[in-house]
Amino acid sequence: MSLAVRVIPCLDVADGRVVKGVNFLNLRDAGDPIELATRYYNDSADELTFLDVKATVDNRETMYDLVTATAEKLFIPLTVGGGIRAVDDVAKLLAAGADKVSIGSAGISNPELLSQVADRFGNQVLVISLDIKRSKQTESGFTVTTHGGANETGLDAFEWIERVQQLGAGELLVNSIDADGTRNGFDVELIELVRSASKVPVIASGGAGNASDFAQAAKAGADAILAASIFHEGSVSIQDAKQALRRQGYEVR
Repeated sequence: MSLAVRVIPCLDVADGRVVKGVNFLNLRDAGDPIELATRYYNDSADELTFLDVKATVDNRETMYDLVTATAEKLFIPLTVGGGIRAVDDVAKLLAAGADKVSIGSAGISNPELLSQVADRFGNQVLVISLDIKRSKQTESGFTVTTHGGANETGLDAFEWIERVQQLGAGELLVNSIDADGTRNGFDVELIELVRSASKVPVIASGGAGNASDFAQAAKAGADAILAASIFHEGSVSIQDAKQALRRQGYEVR
């Protein structure tokens, strides 16, 4: 695992544009993805994540072009998620210039896909996207959800975390549905629990409101920290987040 804490902006993309919305609804244009990606690259982002929020066949072609254009200009790891349902989808994204892929719902419906991706391309390519919320229906008190937290799968989050690691997960992208959009800070309890259950790097997501929140996520055990809206709107910059981490004694790149 990397000693330096990574800061990762996430860009939700539809039809070649960055969009903002809540649970993929009421999407509003937030800018050109390459312009935003370049801004974050110049501001020392460690990686970039693109999420294809439409994930249709037509939109996928646009995403391939976008990945290629971004990879030609920016020299940091690029993760792409959304609509990946087959090994061939992964092959095409990697050929377009992606370094890693993020898989969520498709892995739940077809766990074999995860092992196929890891076996063919290596564990380092496979990021498991976990939208987790508290639930009284599971032994751990946490369940995995789909559709932006709207649908509870009934899967115990920590049983699933153990399983995806056995299937070849290289990293876990943990989005707290309870914290997402609140801007009250990351879900420290969840991050700590996932960190104790994970043998692979943990990326924390959901709840960022200000720069100091990043250090709290790192203290809870996050190896990397992902955010979207606060970066897009400019209320917090990548450098702000890194300076806050440095002040608390964390190494950043």
